[in-house]
Amino acid sequence: MTIKEIQEDIIEEFSMFDDWMQRYEYMIELGKSLPLIEEKYKTDDNIIKGCQSKVWVHAELEDDKLVFTADSDAIITKGIIAILIRAFSNQRPNDIIEANTRFIDEIGLKEHLSPTRANGLVSMIKQLKLYAVAYQTQIN
Repeated sequence: MTIKEIQEDIIEEFSMFDDWMQRYEYMIELGKSLPLIEEKYKTDDNIIKGCQSKVWVHAELEDDKLVFTADSDAIITKGIIAILIRAFSNQRPNDIIEANTRFIDEIGLKEHLSPTRANGLVSMIKQLKLYAVAYQTQIN
Protein backbone atom coordinates (compact mmCIF):
# COMPACT_ATOMS: atom_id res chain seq x y z
CA MET A 1 0.00 0.00 0.00
CA THR A 2 1.09 3.55 -0.62
CA ILE A 3 1.40 6.10 2.18
CA LYS A 4 -1.68 7.89 0.85
CA GLU A 5 -3.74 4.66 0.87
CA ILE A 6 -2.68 3.88 4.44
CA GLN A 7 -3.52 7.44 5.51
CA GLU A 8 -6.97 7.11 3.91
CA ASP A 9 -7.52 3.86 5.84
CA ILE A 10 -6.57 5.61 9.08
CA ILE A 11 -8.98 8.50 8.33
CA GLU A 12 -11.75 5.98 7.62
CA GLU A 13 -11.07 4.07 10.85
CA PHE A 14 -11.15 7.24 12.96
CA SER A 15 -14.39 8.40 11.32
CA MET A 16 -16.17 5.32 12.70
CA PHE A 17 -15.95 6.70 16.24
CA ASP A 18 -18.53 9.13 17.57
CA ASP A 19 -16.41 10.93 20.12
CA TRP A 20 -12.83 11.55 21.17
CA MET A 21 -12.93 9.20 24.14
CA GLN A 22 -13.47 6.32 21.71
CA ARG A 23 -10.69 7.64 19.47
CA TYR A 24 -8.29 7.85 22.42
CA GLU A 25 -9.17 4.26 23.36
CA TYR A 26 -8.49 3.23 19.76
CA MET A 27 -5.14 5.04 19.81
CA ILE A 28 -4.20 3.20 23.00
CA GLU A 29 -5.08 -0.10 21.27
CA LEU A 30 -2.94 0.90 18.26
CA GLY A 31 -0.08 1.63 20.64
CA LYS A 32 -0.25 -1.96 21.88
CA SER A 33 0.40 -3.21 18.33
CA LEU A 34 3.40 -0.90 17.83
CA PRO A 35 6.50 -2.63 16.40
CA LEU A 36 8.62 -2.24 19.53
CA ILE A 37 12.14 -0.90 19.41
CA GLU A 38 14.85 -3.24 20.68
CA GLU A 39 16.16 -2.30 24.12
CA LYS A 40 19.64 -1.63 22.68
CA TYR A 41 18.14 1.24 20.63
CA LYS A 42 16.49 2.91 23.62
CA THR A 43 19.28 5.45 23.82
CA ASP A 44 19.42 9.24 24.05
CA ASP A 45 20.32 9.31 20.35
CA ASN A 46 16.95 7.77 19.50
CA ILE A 47 14.81 9.91 21.82
CA ILE A 48 12.64 12.40 19.98
CA LYS A 49 13.40 15.87 21.24
CA GLY A 50 10.40 18.10 21.89
CA CYS A 51 8.13 15.40 23.31
CA GLN A 52 6.72 15.67 26.81
CA SER A 53 6.95 11.88 27.15
CA LYS A 54 9.91 9.74 26.22
CA VAL A 55 9.61 8.45 22.66
CA TRP A 56 12.31 6.35 21.06
CA VAL A 57 12.36 5.74 17.31
CA HIS A 58 14.76 3.60 15.33
CA ALA A 59 14.92 3.18 11.56
CA GLU A 60 16.60 0.60 9.37
CA LEU A 61 16.75 0.29 5.61
CA GLU A 62 15.48 -3.05 4.29
CA ASP A 63 15.19 -3.58 0.52
CA ASP A 64 15.35 0.21 -0.06
CA LYS A 65 12.43 0.75 2.34
CA LEU A 66 12.57 2.29 5.80
CA VAL A 67 11.33 0.14 8.65
CA PHE A 68 10.59 1.98 11.88
CA THR A 69 10.34 0.63 15.41
CA ALA A 70 9.46 2.73 18.45
CA ASP A 71 8.32 2.85 22.04
CA SER A 72 7.08 5.41 24.53
CA ASP A 73 6.61 5.61 28.27
CA ALA A 74 3.09 7.09 27.82
CA ILE A 75 0.13 5.19 26.37
CA ILE A 76 -1.37 8.04 24.31
CA THR A 77 2.03 8.95 22.89
CA LYS A 78 2.61 5.30 22.06
CA GLY A 79 -0.65 5.40 20.09
CA ILE A 80 0.39 8.55 18.24
CA ILE A 81 3.74 7.13 17.16
CA ALA A 82 1.99 3.86 16.19
CA ILE A 83 -0.25 5.81 13.79
CA LEU A 84 2.76 7.56 12.25
CA ILE A 85 4.77 4.37 11.94
CA ARG A 86 1.82 2.61 10.33
CA ALA A 87 1.70 5.36 7.69
CA PHE A 88 5.44 5.63 7.04
CA SER A 89 7.09 2.28 7.83
CA ASN A 90 7.94 -0.07 4.94
CA GLN A 91 8.02 2.86 2.50
CA ARG A 92 10.78 4.25 0.32
CA PRO A 93 12.61 7.18 1.95
CA ASN A 94 11.76 9.55 -0.90
CA ASP A 95 8.04 8.72 -0.57
CA ILE A 96 8.23 9.54 3.15
CA ILE A 97 10.00 12.83 2.42
CA GLU A 98 7.36 13.83 -0.13
CA ALA A 99 4.34 12.58 1.84
CA ASN A 100 1.99 15.12 3.32
CA THR A 101 0.60 14.70 6.81
CA ARG A 102 -2.83 16.22 6.30
CA PHE A 103 -4.39 12.98 7.52
CA ILE A 104 -3.41 14.08 11.05
CA ASP A 105 -5.62 17.16 10.66
CA GLU A 106 -8.38 15.15 8.97
CA ILE A 107 -8.69 12.79 11.93
CA GLY A 108 -8.62 15.84 14.23
CA LEU A 109 -5.67 14.57 16.21
CA LYS A 110 -3.69 17.78 16.62
CA GLU A 111 -6.67 19.81 17.86
CA HIS A 112 -7.49 17.20 20.52
CA LEU A 113 -4.02 17.08 22.01
CA SER A 114 -2.58 19.30 24.69
CA PRO A 115 -0.15 21.92 23.32
CA THR A 116 2.87 19.94 24.55
CA ARG A 117 1.58 16.70 22.98
CA ALA A 118 0.81 18.57 19.73
CA ASN A 119 4.41 19.84 19.72
CA GLY A 120 5.55 16.28 20.33
CA LEU A 121 3.50 15.10 17.36
CA VAL A 122 5.22 17.65 15.11
CA SER A 123 8.60 16.52 16.48
CA MET A 124 7.77 12.87 15.75
CA ILE A 125 6.83 13.65 12.15
CA LYS A 126 9.96 15.74 11.72
CA GLN A 127 12.15 12.93 13.09
CA LEU A 128 10.63 10.29 10.79
CA LYS A 129 11.22 12.59 7.82
CA LEU A 130 14.81 13.28 8.96
CA TYR A 131 15.48 9.54 9.02
CA ALA A 132 14.08 9.37 5.48
CA VAL A 133 16.38 12.18 4.31
CA ALA A 134 19.42 10.50 5.90
CA TYR A 135 18.68 7.14 4.31
CA GLN A 136 17.76 8.69 0.94
CA THR A 137 21.23 10.22 0.73
CA GLN A 138 22.71 6.76 1.38
CA ILE A 139 20.71 5.30 -1.52
CA ASN A 140 21.75 8.04 -3.95
